[in-house]
Amino acid sequence: MRQLSYRDALNEALDEAMAADERVYLIGEDIGIYGGGFGVTQGLQAKYGKSRVRDTPISESALTGVAVGSAMTGLRPIVELQFSDFITIAMDQLVNQAAKVHYMSGGQLKVPLVLRTAGGSGTGAGSQHSQSLENWLAHIPGLKVVQPATAYDAKGLLHAAIADDNPVIIYEHKLCYQEMSQVPESYYEIPLGVADIKREGTDVTLVATSIMVYKALEAAEQVANDISVEVIDPRTLVPLDIETLLASVAKTRRVIVVTESVKRGGFGGEIVAQIAESDVARTLKQPIRRLGGEAVPMPVAAELEQLAIPQVTTIVEALYQMSQGGEDEHEVN
Repeated sequence: MRQLSYRDALNEALDEAMAADERVYLIGEDIGIYGGGFGVTQGLQAKYGKSRVRDTPISESALTGVAVGSAMTGLRPIVELQFSDFITIAMDQLVNQAAKVHYMSGGQLKVPLVLRTAGGSGTGAGSQHSQSLENWLAHIPGLKVVQPATAYDAKGLLHAAIADDNPVIIYEHKLCYQEMSQVPESYYEIPLGVADIKREGTDVTLVATSIMVYKALEAAEQVANDISVEVIDPRTLVPLDIETLLASVAKTRRVIVVTESVKRGGFGGEIVAQIAESDVARTLKQPIRRLGGEAVPMPVAAELEQLAIPQVTTIVEALYQMSQGGEDEHEVN
């Protein structure tokens, strides 16, 4: 199977969706001739015209409002916000309108809206362009939240999001755009709410999201002679495939959750809570460990950026700590 970059996989999915359904259109800042802030919409305006690839002024609230309204009338808009930080400007449209319209209309209205945005650190973009805010929208009933890590997942999840009649927020990590993986040329969907086991193991379950999937896999490889690590990527935060996570934890009886987003109040805590509230928690050999970003504005300097979020060395250290002790087979009562 061919190798495709994360960026090109997204571009291909958009192209396929627009070719298949004239109701699908793109809207955002610099998505036309410029091809989007990270090149994902390159060539699409030339192919489909300005009416279906709509460049907008710098007003995230306005363009998101247009998308919400058009979705309510039967179109299937795909919004691009250049940085996930800018979602703060569109929060009223997303939280108070898109997320609630279906419920408040008694099911009469649907909002088949997809919002794509680039998040995360690693590019020296600073405090206002490097945040991981997926936790915010995962908190809102009525919104679905997706975090693809690989090119294969990006294409399949984007297609599923476009086909969904609910508003779906897709957080794409900036460092993932260059990542390559095998991607089918044909159309395919990855159902929302299905996790993926990226690496099988028996000693520790390592749950990682977005760019942390790559760091988790590297850490698992570094400790492979001593610890058998199972790496699981939830792929979607809402809906969350807790069943796959619990099945793994039941096997390994040790679990670490790692996200880039700030640890305090982060979605990693939600995953930990759901595991702790399950019957599997009674069989754990070690307390659950949670790794996440520091509670600081994201620095510009590369050295400080790295200190602000979990790194491979951080995960390796946690794996060795988790694997020590806890050999008593008696369950906690």
